[in-house]
Amino acid sequence: MVEGAGAFLAWAGAALIVLSDGHRGLALGTFVAAAGIALVSFSTAGALASTVLGLGGLISGARRLTTGPPGWAIMPPGSTPRLVLCVAGGLVALWVGVAVMSGDDGGLRFAVIAVIGLAGARALASEDTPTVLTAVSVLALAVAAAVGLGAESPNIVPYVFAAAIAATSSWIPTRKPRAA
Repeated sequence: MVEGAGAFLAWAGAALIVLSDGHRGLALGTFVAAAGIALVSFSTAGALASTVLGLGGLISGARRLTTGPPGWAIMPPGSTPRLVLCVAGGLVALWVGVAVMSGDDGGLRFAVIAVIGLAGARALASEDTPTVLTAVSVLALAVAAAVGLGAESPNIVPYVFAAAIAATSSWIPTRKPRAA
């Protein structure tokens, strides 16, 4: 039950990052995705590692609240392709994570596939530096969560590095785009 809720939160947060252009929407997406990733990581990584991931996402989201394009800007005009990406990407991740692959941790597989796919697409498709850095921070958390898929008792080090990447990527100075 907790793993399923965490998987949904991870997808919803990544989808919010894909659909947002304003700093408030990006921050909310980061908070939601990090909370979901921390929840799904709890069963495989343990309390300390999932807390570290959540803390990294919290720091990244808090910083994003102060920098970036103003406002919420969720689903601005022209965002229909991004909405289709979120729905189709979520369905494909669900199919692969639960139906194609077998074994325990289906929620973790879904969350990792969905967040890596959506955040990776957002990072590659955006020209806005704060948006790319937000996607990279969530991408780092999802990659760290993937460590729990193969290890019986994963080491805390990848989780700490991912949290550090997520937290520090939001502090990278950004410049305003040049006027056309």
